[in-house]
Amino acid sequence: QLSEDVERVSENPAEEREAEMEVHEDSSSVILPDGELGTTTPSLRFSKTCLKNVFSVILLFIYLLLMAVAVFLVYQTISDFREKLKHPVMSVTYKEVSLYDAPGIAFYPGKARLLSCKHHYYDHIPPLINPGQPGDIECTTQRINYTDPFTNQTMKYALVVQGPRDVKKRELVFLQFHLNETDQDFSAIDYLLFSSFQEFVNSPEKAKFMKDCESSYSSWKFSGGFRTWVKMSLVKTKEEDGSETVEFKQETSVVNYIDQRTKPRSDQLFFVVFEWKDPFIQTVQDIITANPWNMIALLCGIFLALFKAADFAKLSVKWMIKIRRRHLKRTHQVTNHIS
Repeated sequence: QLSEDVERVSENPAEEREAEMEVHEDSSSVILPDGELGTTTPSLRFSKTCLKNVFSVILLFIYLLLMAVAVFLVYQTISDFREKLKHPVMSVTYKEVSLYDAPGIAFYPGKARLLSCKHHYYDHIPPLINPGQPGDIECTTQRINYTDPFTNQTMKYALVVQGPRDVKKRELVFLQFHLNETDQDFSAIDYLLFSSFQEFVNSPEKAKFMKDCESSYSSWKFSGGFRTWVKMSLVKTKEEDGSETVEFKQETSVVNYIDQRTKPRSDQLFFVVFEWKDPFIQTVQDIITANPWNMIALLCGIFLALFKAADFAKLSVKWMIKIRRRHLKRTHQVTNHIS
């Protein structure tokens, strides 16, 4: 609008001059009283112009302050984004399943012998009829020999048993081992858990498969003369390169076994139960909370506000200069008229 006014003034200079001539002639023909000699109207105009100038300066300072805040926000946003890129957040999600992929349980019994292995449901384990005597082996088992992955010299013997699957029926696997004699003060059997028994069965190189499992997973022990109850939970971890690793967390409770056999025995009995803790598979992955699109949108909004503020400040300065020139022009005209 200001630019249009300037163009109109520049297009009609002749008309303005004629109007000014007429105004001068009319004013010269009118005789004003001494007290009304152009004193009231210029003062009112001057006060309004002064208020407008003060208001414009205040607005200018406000927009300069907003520009400073916008610049600070840009700096802070970029700093937060770089900080979030350096420190990703660990995200944990839970997926509920009704059936697990049956895990593999690798036992390292040494001189101990497997007496029985059964699948039970609803946490119901019937009492043993002939403890210490061979019983039914209803589990899917495989035996394998392979070299120790850490020494590559000693041979290791592993008994691999298929673990429980049905988590809704609270399926569990109950195993009984027997060790006739031992040359150690403490008798225990090592075991190892890996994610899929079927992968072990389908593997063309089972020895290499077991060596990789022993290198990747932790091993645990259960002692003789006790009933050890193992509750498993599955944790999947997604790495930065997209690969996925699987590990087990377990809660172990140990109950003393009361040997009620008639004759005192020097042999050791081992009892162990494997069961799923809950039907939830825990997935862990690192995520970056900083979203580049949100940052770009925020920066665009801030820069747009900066440009708008700068444009308004420029127009405000031009408007103040124009008002000042008009005021000086009117003052000069009034002075000339009085003279």
